Amino acid sequence: MSLPRLHPRTIEAVKERADIVDVVGEHVVLKKKGREFVGICPFHDDKSPSMTVSPAKQFYYCFSCGAGGNAIKFLMELQRQSFGDVVLELARKYQLPVETLDGPQQERLRKQLSRRDQLHRVLSLAAGWFRSQLRAPGGAAALSYLREQRGLSEGTIEAFELGYAPDQWDGLLRHLDQVEGLGPEWLEAAGLVVPRKGQPGDSSRGYYDRFRGRVMVPIRDRQGRVIGFGGRSLDGAEPKYLNSPETEVFEKGKHLFGLDRAANEIRRDDRAVVVEGYFDVIALHAAGITNAVAALGTALSSQQITQLCRCCESRRLILNFDSDGAGVRAAQRAIGEVEQLALQGQLELRVLHLPAGKDPDEFLRQHGAGEYRALLDQAPLWLDWQIEQVLGDRDLSRSDQFQQAVTALVGLLGKLPQSAVRSHYLQQVAERLSGGQARLAIQLEDDLRQQVKGQRWHGRSQKWEQPGEAGLRELAEAEVLRLYLHAPTHRAAIRAELRRHELDDFALSHHRRLWAAISALEEDNLGVGRLEAINRGLDPGHDLADLELPRLLGDQLVVEESALLARLTPLIEPSELQLLQLAQPLLQLRGALAALERQRSLKRCRHLLDAWGSQRLETLERCIARLLAGEHPEAEASEGLVPVSDMESRIEALFADLNSDALHFQELYYNERRYLEQLDERRRAGYAELSVEPRSRVEPSSQPLSA
Repeated sequence: MSLPRLHPRTIEAVKERADIVDVVGEHVVLKKKGREFVGICPFHDDKSPSMTVSPAKQFYYCFSCGAGGNAIKFLMELQRQSFGDVVLELARKYQLPVETLDGPQQERLRKQLSRRDQLHRVLSLAAGWFRSQLRAPGGAAALSYLREQRGLSEGTIEAFELGYAPDQWDGLLRHLDQVEGLGPEWLEAAGLVVPRKGQPGDSSRGYYDRFRGRVMVPIRDRQGRVIGFGGRSLDGAEPKYLNSPETEVFEKGKHLFGLDRAANEIRRDDRAVVVEGYFDVIALHAAGITNAVAALGTALSSQQITQLCRCCESRRLILNFDSDGAGVRAAQRAIGEVEQLALQGQLELRVLHLPAGKDPDEFLRQHGAGEYRALLDQAPLWLDWQIEQVLGDRDLSRSDQFQQAVTALVGLLGKLPQSAVRSHYLQQVAERLSGGQARLAIQLEDDLRQQVKGQRWHGRSQKWEQPGEAGLRELAEAEVLRLYLHAPTHRAAIRAELRRHELDDFALSHHRRLWAAISALEEDNLGVGRLEAINRGLDPGHDLADLELPRLLGDQLVVEESALLARLTPLIEPSELQLLQLAQPLLQLRGALAALERQRSLKRCRHLLDAWGSQRLETLERCIARLLAGEHPEAEASEGLVPVSDMESRIEALFADLNSDALHFQELYYNERRYLEQLDERRRAGYAELSVEPRSRVEPSSQPLSA
């Protein structure tokens, strides 16, 4: 349907209501700077905040790329939408009346916009019915659970409007049909009922309630409207927690449980506490810690982080996830979402790890709000927490675990852009690794510093990347992941090769998240110890082939991260042509890994060439002059290796001494160039073998490939 012409009154109302900071802040993390806000410009590859947003002028401007305009222009450029689409979107967001210059079109448009209002009404009616059932005789067990096991007061139960879904197949369905006259199609659109199995369109197949026998927690948006529910099982039925599916009004990655109640306190306290579960939020609010929210059962997304940053001027976030394996992985994924912002100083991220493996709800019941607040105030920065995760459970007296710790720490510290902060952490971890031995700590600090320099050179910095290389890297990483998913008998070999070449930290965020999801599934089935042994080539890892990763990942991502699933579908569900291209997995792996290593090596070459060129060279003539002037008498005796009488050797020794850094960079550069030639030979050999060997049809991943 073509959009109707909007009435000027609607356009003016939207312009007047849409605040530039509010609109831009939904897509960019903004930090207050004087009377204005600054942030990373989304219209070019911005490395430091170059976009300014002025609330007084209602205008944004990027000093690097020149992008600028009002709130409507920002959304038009960012979302590639027309003027009319953006105005309608903002009118719907701010609940402004929409007027058009065409009566019939206006009526159709109003019906379209009112559908969301009707879904909100359906969900609100359902919330009211769940509340009434909690007080009914059938809800006695649920009410007892909330009062006794959760320790919630009547005031808290009422404040969060908790309810109960009776253990009936169609209790809610019958109530809303008989009392409100709502058909099942509305309840299905709101995620409240599920169609029974049968042919689509068959009206006789019927529906049943999605939530049965569960304590019900309404989920609200920023405006306080019910958009979905979380249901907690009372009888041990799985899943323990059941969320509403995604609907027209409910997208898990865009909402935070409790934000409607916590936003004002987050502003006052100037920090937000992010926990995992509904009852953690409820318990914290009941204890007076009302700046707490939860991420609706998924890892914290960038959109959720942006919402939180809009509420607190200092951009201070504290993650308090559970301390089990799943909670640690969720914290690591959340850190991955905001790592670059934290490194650039755009927000302050801390991680609270409660003692004895307790969650916030349990800790509050045993220790009280005072101790929890004290721990909040002492929560370490995200990097300190990650360092503790690396060192905490390792036996550093064992050489293999010591080396694993050093490798992980170098990877962490190599990300730090500020040398002063890097020096602080290098000294700190060196002391931990040395076990308190001062002389060893100094030596370790120097060794770590050199390794971190290598980490920062060795292809990690985007500064040395040239146009077009990012696309090549994405193709090579995608090929490795597609091989891993659909050539199951080779998974152990692929893991060992990735570890051997230090390529298991995928550069692209969606590839990293997919690899993390794969590793989590494999850890759950094989255990962390076995998976690490497979990575190191110490275990044949035949069991990896038994996991139907494409199916498991599809099921998991469709529930937890639907947006990520859409982006990764070509990897999880490849086309017939892509499957045919997986005829020689190990040869293709060799080529893909060589391509990734080649990119890393090229960037290192550029860095070394720049470092070499920046050195000031001392000429032979200056060396001779210095020797004659007696400025470097130490060059006259180099520990017996050069005779003092040999002037030529003395000059060469002095030349090497004065130009040691430049000569070192020169040597590293030519070593890297030779390595680059070896990689090219490896790639050519791999593709040559692929071109002569006959291709055979590749079966889906459930059919193992022969070696």
